Amino acid sequence: MGLVIAAMTMPHVLDRLVEGGVVVVPGDRDEVVLGALLAHRSATFPSLSGIVVNGNLPLSAQVERLIAGLDVELPVVSAPEGTMATANRLGAVPGRITPTAHRKVATAVALVEEHLDPGTFLDGLRPPAGTDEIVTPLMFEHRIVEAAHRAGAHVVLPEGTERRILEATEEILARGIARVTLLGDVDRVHAQAAAIGLDLRQVSVVDPLTSPWRERFAAEYARLRAHKGVTTEQAHDVVSDPAYFGTLMVHLGEADGMVAGSVTTTAHTVRPALEVIRTVPGVSVVSSVFFMCLADRVLVYGDCAINPDPTAPQLADIAISSATTAQQFGIEPRVAMLSYSTGSSGTGADVDKVRAATDIVRERAPGLLVEGPIQYDAAVDPAVASTKLRDSLVAGRATVLVFPDLNTGNNTYKAVQRSAMAVAVGPVLQGLNRPVNDLSRGATVRDMVNTVAMTAIQAGVR
Repeated sequence: MGLVIAAMTMPHVLDRLVEGGVVVVPGDRDEVVLGALLAHRSATFPSLSGIVVNGNLPLSAQVERLIAGLDVELPVVSAPEGTMATANRLGAVPGRITPTAHRKVATAVALVEEHLDPGTFLDGLRPPAGTDEIVTPLMFEHRIVEAAHRAGAHVVLPEGTERRILEATEEILARGIARVTLLGDVDRVHAQAAAIGLDLRQVSVVDPLTSPWRERFAAEYARLRAHKGVTTEQAHDVVSDPAYFGTLMVHLGEADGMVAGSVTTTAHTVRPALEVIRTVPGVSVVSSVFFMCLADRVLVYGDCAINPDPTAPQLADIAISSATTAQQFGIEPRVAMLSYSTGSSGTGADVDKVRAATDIVRERAPGLLVEGPIQYDAAVDPAVASTKLRDSLVAGRATVLVFPDLNTGNNTYKAVQRSAMAVAVGPVLQGLNRPVNDLSRGATVRDMVNTVAMTAIQAGVR
């Protein structure tokens, strides 16, 4: 913690402010308190951790009323001692890392990742050849962060004034996960960051309304949507929407991927991607997967977020896309096409759809290990698999589980997440020409950091 002893005039105090510092000032120096608060809010000064008003001197009632009307989030506390005693007591406070100290945690993690190679001491813990590797949630998160760092991708985040996005951006930069561009009014983005104590002055911020790219993006969008009758004038309005602007940044090579959806619907993220980036040739649908990090392994669940009731060909597309995504993230794909029936034991429209989809997968991807229809327990439990599909190369060892519809998939992933205390990373969208990923509106900062890391990896393996 950097202490700034404000025993001088306000201009000299401003010159000596440091990032994350604490200003110690006598209570009768109203102008210094106000100057420090405004500096904290300003995008051109360091963000502070707090102000300590010492000397048992209360601020004037007029200044307290003025401060109450300022849109600034910064702790201001009082201390009864004089300046020297207060500074000595503050200097003796030991630094601690608590679960809510996000900046300290991010800094500590970044330092460990920079200076320590876990592989040097994990090699001796790897399982024998021929057995499945144990992967914990923390191990998986470390691997995706490490892979994202190697990818060196540039990710655009359209919701630049959302607090969680700003906090995630600070962690992403501290850990070297990706380069970031935030979209939004430049002054508002920097003011919001300063108000919550974040230093994002080195982050690129682009305002879609005033950006010189707007004309180029409008022309490109009008070209792509000409068959729908979209004019350049209409496109000019459309691309002012941050989701469309960010998607066009990815499409035109100004960014490698986009992550959005923390304050908007899935449709608001996916629609621009379908209109602009479009699907990979040969893939009929955009779909999604969640990486379900259990205590000892990571399973891939698809599709749990996009397609309500896919047809058999669409289900086959989802299975092949999910296997490809799993492989991108270091998971050997063994695909289970889930149903209420295993093998040939059941009949009915639902199980017939899964059976037909499995046949399509085998025809289109003959080298892919796939089993279906199969029940969940037979897919993941070797004991159950030995009684139902003894000779299957997938049963009991499935890593990619494809659900027959959105109702089943979405409820299952949430049930496993809440009941088995699994970490659900995603949804990760798949089937697009370039990576665009959607956030849940309830996403945490950790979720956002992981999703940006996933997006960076997808961009790196194009």
